[in-house]
Parts: sequence; structure tokens; C-alpha cells
Amino acid sequence: MKKTFSLTLLAASFVVSASAHAAVSKQDVVSHYADIAFHVFSDARTTAQNLDKAIDALIASPSEKTLAEAKAAWKLARIPYQQSEVFRFGNPVVDDWEGQLNAWPLDEGLIDYVAQGYHHELGNEGATANIIANETIQVGNATLNAVKITPELLADMNEVGGSEANVATGYHAIEFLLWGQDLNGTSAGAGERAYTDFASGEACTNGHCDRRRAYLKAASELLMSDLDWMAKQWSADEKGNYRSELLADSPDNGLRKMLFGMGSLSLGELAGERMKVALEANSTEDEHDCFSDNTHNSHFYDEQGIYNVYTGTYKRVDGSTLTGPSIHDLVAEKDQQAAKAIHTEFDNARAQVYTLVESAEKNNQYFDQLIAAGNKAGNQLVNDAIMALVKQTAEIERAASILGVTNLNPDTADHQF
Repeated sequence: MKKTFSLTLLAASFVVSASAHAAVSKQDVVSHYADIAFHVFSDARTTAQNLDKAIDALIASPSEKTLAEAKAAWKLARIPYQQSEVFRFGNPVVDDWEGQLNAWPLDEGLIDYVAQGYHHELGNEGATANIIANETIQVGNATLNAVKITPELLADMNEVGGSEANVATGYHAIEFLLWGQDLNGTSAGAGERAYTDFASGEACTNGHCDRRRAYLKAASELLMSDLDWMAKQWSADEKGNYRSELLADSPDNGLRKMLFGMGSLSLGELAGERMKVALEANSTEDEHDCFSDNTHNSHFYDEQGIYNVYTGTYKRVDGSTLTGPSIHDLVAEKDQQAAKAIHTEFDNARAQVYTLVESAEKNNQYFDQLIAAGNKAGNQLVNDAIMALVKQTAEIERAASILGVTNLNPDTADHQF
């Protein structure tokens, strides 16, 4: 996997838009933004379909090999999906939909067996519901029939009892089912679920393997259908979808959505919720991909998504590179020197976030180890990434000012930097 991620970084290095030397319009830039969104969500859909095939193989013939292949497919599926998160902020159609696919942290005891005394949200009555082990689920005053595990049931179980920690669907539910709990704290190691948790008959470990298989398949089916719906929202071939609504609006509003999305993911979400919270609390419970120890890649591809929108580029999973009119082009038309300085900060931020990937791949120091209380060098590495994202956000605001987009105010998620 190391080669895959390194090559992806290399191939995704900035490609000057073909339109960089010709005047581009704001409408062109917004339209190309919608094109990028369509291709990112389409790639997320394709990789989710590949994951589903790997899950089918695991279910049909559980083994160390089929489990490892399903895990690898899950990691590959995260690459385009994380690059889609930049479209969340400013586009309600994405943000309202995203929770079913990527909500975290989750109380995994809602889904399956957990270690004794595991940490969960205080007062969450669903934290020990264990859908896989129980055909009837009691959470507070609600009694739910879980005899048949279906995509619809899992969707209904999200936030059951009013707790946001009750996450039954999406990438992280599938991640937990493939890896199991990571019980290593800030020490080395990810989850170590045995393939026999999916076996039949006497080979089954930890009970209810038939229901565990059914849960994994239902979660995968829901993921695919959700991604298919979102890809269609950005398609140029669909009528009356979100893309048509976006392009019918003024291009200034489109630019505002683009810049707000970039700034909010850069600052409040990635620097704040996903890095600062975990670092300040030295908390692996607040690690993004906590079961698989894939957090470094999820952080990097979030940043890559921001970079994509600014530069008008996207490296597709088929190896092709999409290019077109960009915010960078618009800024350069008004102020070449500022455009160069802004782009430099984007390069710096991407390189700094990538040091977290290098730490994992070259030094076997993963994000959960970097945030450990006694790891001064690791803490500094994460903090350097946070500060690079803060600087990047200032440059996003600078670009907005040059383009006449006022009152941007990217979401800080109430964090102070």
C-alpha cells in the first residue's frame, strides 16, 4: 500500500490548468468545480463497489487472505471519499447526507461485541446494544426489531436514543467490522479482528457470525446506494439535481461556496476536530480512522481535496488527471504575485500534512502514537500540520478578498488557533 499512496501523491502534484494563460470566467470555475465533484463522488462509488466485491469474497470464504483483501479495498475506498469532504461545507446537499457515510467517533458496542470496560459516550444507552448479538434492541423507551439486518434497519439505528455516538452505518461501521477494536491505546498496533468472526458453524468465533456477515453486507449495500445518489446530484446528465441548482445561482455565490468549503474543512474540521481535539486530549477515541490506523491517509486526502478545488485538478483512480479553470486562475488574473504566494502556502500545507503519512509509512509512527502525551516530537509534528492548515486558511481568505468574496468567515467549529 505504501507505493500506492506515494505514487498518488506524486501524480497529484500541481498541474497548471490549460486555461491558466487565457481569461477564465467565474462561471467556468464553478462549472469545473461541479465536474470535479462529480468525478470524485463517481470514484468513491466505484471504489465502494470494489469494496463490496471484496466483502462478498470474505463472506463466501472467510480466510486471512479474503479479510486482508477486504481491508485493502476499504483503504482504497477512503482515497476518493476523503477528497469529497471539501464539498460538504457550503453545499447542504452534501453536508446533510454525509453523516450516514462518515459519522465518527462511534460507540462500537452498538454494533458488535467489545472489550470489557470500553470507553463510550457517557449516558449513551445504545453503547452496549450489540445489534449483531440481539434480534430485539432496547434503547431507552424504543424497542426495535432487528431480526433481519437490512440497510434500512441500519439507517434507522443511526443516532438511536438521541446520541450522535450511535453510528450504525458508513465507512467507520465497516472499518470496525473488518478490524475490530484497536485496544493498543497510543502504543503500536491496529484492530486485530480474526477472520473466523465471519466463519460458519463451529469455526465461528465470538458468536453470531451469520448476523455479522449480514451486517457487513447491509452496511456495504447502503454505502454504495448513498454514493450512487450523490454522484447523480453532480452529474451533468441528470435534470433537476443539485448541480443544476448550483449553476443556476450566481457565480459569485458559487465561488463563495467553494472558498467557504475549503476554509471550513481546512480550519474547523481538519485542523480542529480531527487533529487539535485528539492532540490536546491525547485521545485515540477522537482519532478519525481509529480501528484501522489509517488516520494519516484520511487527513492527507482531506487536504488533497482542498488542494484540488483551489487548483482545479483531480487525480482520478483510473490514473487520469482532470484539469480546468480554477480559483488559482482567477486570482492570478488579478494579482500574479499574490497568486504565487497563496499557491506556495497550499503546497506547504499539503507537504506538512503528508509528513503524517511519511511518519506512518517510513517510521511506523501512526497518528495514535504521535498524539501520545509523552511523545514530544510526535506532538510537534501534528501541531506543525495544524499550523500549516491555519496558514492555508488565511490564504484562502486572502484569495476570497482578491476576488471580492466578502464575509467568508470559514467555520472554526468553535476552536481557537
